[in-house]
Amino acid sequence: MSTFLLEIVTPERLIYSGEVTSIIAKSVEGDMGILPGHISMVAPLQIGALTVQHDKKRSHIAVHGGFLEVRRDKVVVLAESAELPESIDVDRARAARERAELRIESSKMHQDEVDFRRAELALKRAMTRIDVNATDVVNK
Repeated sequence: MSTFLLEIVTPERLIYSGEVTSIIAKSVEGDMGILPGHISMVAPLQIGALTVQHDKKRSHIAVHGGFLEVRRDKVVVLAESAELPESIDVDRARAARERAELRIESSKMHQDEVDFRRAELALKRAMTRIDVNATDVVNK
């Protein structure tokens, strides 16, 4: 089976590096699948789970924005931040989700567009962490 190298990099460190058979990423234009031999391209990413197929197993990595670059035999995700399922603190993510939901309600009442957008992004990050962790637990 054909593979390609996937590297997920944040400003702080290399999060993941390994041979994979496919990935599914959430670009700003929608979900996109990458298989070996994909054409070269660059796409901006939204906050969401990156699905990785490798060794006949599927795993998920929380990616919080950035860019995906497809090269001939390598895909590089330059993420603002990214987390493997085992490094996600679910209780902390749930607390962040609750804070974000409260901030969204508060900003609606005060018509604060900036705070609403920040709270919305915080909610998306928290939900991605929770979803990635829950999916990892199911797949074990």
